Amino acid sequence: MTSSLSPLSYQPYLDQLIAFGSVESRKEDLLQAKAEYFRLTGEVFEDDKLFELRMASFLDYYLYDRVSPLTGKTPATEFYEQRMAGSPPEEANAIRCFTETVHGLFEVRKIGKGEVRLRELYSGKDFDVTERRHVAGLETGDIIEARLIPFGGHLLFSAAFCYHPRVAVKAIKAEVKRRKKKEPDRTPNELVWECARRSLNVERYRQLPVEKLYDFEQKVLGG
Repeated sequence: MTSSLSPLSYQPYLDQLIAFGSVESRKEDLLQAKAEYFRLTGEVFEDDKLFELRMASFLDYYLYDRVSPLTGKTPATEFYEQRMAGSPPEEANAIRCFTETVHGLFEVRKIGKGEVRLRELYSGKDFDVTERRHVAGLETGDIIEARLIPFGGHLLFSAAFCYHPRVAVKAIKAEVKRRKKKEPDRTPNELVWECARRSLNVERYRQLPVEKLYDFEQKVLGG
């Protein structure tokens, strides 16, 4: 059973979920979700260098995180419940993974052969992610926003990443520490989204030092 749920069989299930989440009847909801996501993370345009990655992040947000005002559930949960009712157990189990994703800011702890060890900054929890390709430019000590999807006994990266500049690592870690201590009611996602906006500004305001754009005592430019 485990062999048929290898990481290689993950994509067809994801394609089914994307098709389920983007049917015509959801179009209005999808547009509303996109506007919400851009308000949280900064608006991107087609000629932006980060456009493709941000659209992948938006799709993740819409499928896995955003509770639809129409149904009170995420598309991933709806899809799983539908399949649980009428599909073989193995297929329903495969689709359940989309309701159990882990999203956050992670520090890269170790890059091994076919595996990357990450530490989620808020919880301090370590995750070993199966990654057969070499992730270009990724180094130990980097901080990334990523989403991990449990599938067939492995943790896999989704297609969405947000890389934060090396010079911002210290500031991000200090801000996590500060919020945990001084503002414990704020959700980890708030910082994920704010960092995404700051990352976008690194592309937009190339004349400004990165340290200034990741100065958490200052408001996000354009935000």
